[in-house]
Amino acid sequence: MAAPEPIDPRVRLAIAQWPDDAPRGSVTTFCAEHGISRKSFYELRKRAAVEGQAAVLEPRSRRPASSPTRLTDEVKAQAVAVRSALEASGLDHGPISVHDKMVAMGLDPAPSTASLARIFRQAGVARLEPRKKPRAAYRRFVYPAPNACWQLDATEYVLTGGRKCVIFQLIDDHSRYAVASHVAWGETSEGAIVVVDKAIAARGVPQRLLSDNGAALNPTRRGYAGQLVEHLTVLGVEAITGKPYKPTTQGKNERFHQTLFRYLGKQPLADTLDQLQAQVDAFDLIYNTQRPHQGLPGRITPQAAWDATAKAEAPHPNPIRALFTRTAPKPQAVVPAPVRAALPQGACIKKLNHAGTFYLRKVFYMVGAEHAFAEVIVVIDGERIIVADHHGEILIEHTRAAPGVRYVGNGKPRGTHPKKPEPSPKS
Repeated sequence: MAAPEPIDPRVRLAIAQWPDDAPRGSVTTFCAEHGISRKSFYELRKRAAVEGQAAVLEPRSRRPASSPTRLTDEVKAQAVAVRSALEASGLDHGPISVHDKMVAMGLDPAPSTASLARIFRQAGVARLEPRKKPRAAYRRFVYPAPNACWQLDATEYVLTGGRKCVIFQLIDDHSRYAVASHVAWGETSEGAIVVVDKAIAARGVPQRLLSDNGAALNPTRRGYAGQLVEHLTVLGVEAITGKPYKPTTQGKNERFHQTLFRYLGKQPLADTLDQLQAQVDAFDLIYNTQRPHQGLPGRITPQAAWDATAKAEAPHPNPIRALFTRTAPKPQAVVPAPVRAALPQGACIKKLNHAGTFYLRKVFYMVGAEHAFAEVIVVIDGERIIVADHHGEILIEHTRAAPGVRYVGNGKPRGTHPKKPEPSPKS
């Protein structure tokens, strides 16, 4: 409801100078003409009689005389100090993290997160972000129990002297628990197997392992199985991946990298892999047991979330048969020299890559993974692109890609697809 308009100063002056011998009914007529209430009229007249006519000419502030819930300067200084301490330690230092830390420290009263955000803006240590998405706008997916699914990813880091290395991070999807970390010189299958075995030895065997489509993690979408996938298959673990160029599927692990980098940025730069591993292990301990996680209900720690729910049943090992079996590589098909010499105008020889694609005029065209590394004959006929083997048998026909298109598939589904899809275990 909008506040009433202030009374005009001329009307206030008329009320202050109102004669005592005014005729009966004149007050009611005056109030009706100027749109004010009789109560306001007599309040102003009483104030003029007690404090003088000058006290009536300006409206008084409606601000309350006291504010019991107003934060003191001491509380504001405590909040800024807690934020500075969290930032110096390399931990999250937003309003929610500061509020939880003040509650854990027993500082009473602990301001609300909205009050803390206002305090930080007034102190100049934070800025307003009106375009930032509200938390309610995010759609969350979570597996129902620990060990139902783990997420594995690797991120690059540097040692002294600019030497690059890789940090493998493995977390539990349900509880966000950091089950294992491993520092290596590069993103290799051996390093991925080391971190997975370390986690399994400590926390048991998961039902699934989610990763990206990297060659060291899960290259099944590229037409072959990697060492990690075969290692997991023997254990009965289902290796799954997100869609290419969709890192949000592994969003929990991507956010985990950001938290790790903030912590490592406040630590001395490590000289060796062992020193960096010690720093990462210290971070995992803080992350699991001391840092309230804003992505968990009630902002509990990952350790508390891990302990709160019964673990998912471990899968049954399958040492006899792996999902993918390595076979002897097929001999690469090579176009004979006589065929090369007799190629018509507009035709060329292309060698397919490991995924069965070739590159033509800034576009990748898919033939099929079963023809990987083979040489094919590509004939450009107007808007048609015809691909044939060295015997002249047509393997596939494509239409020239439209401007802006960089990949043309062969119309077949990519990766392996079960015949009867089961309902998702995510809740």
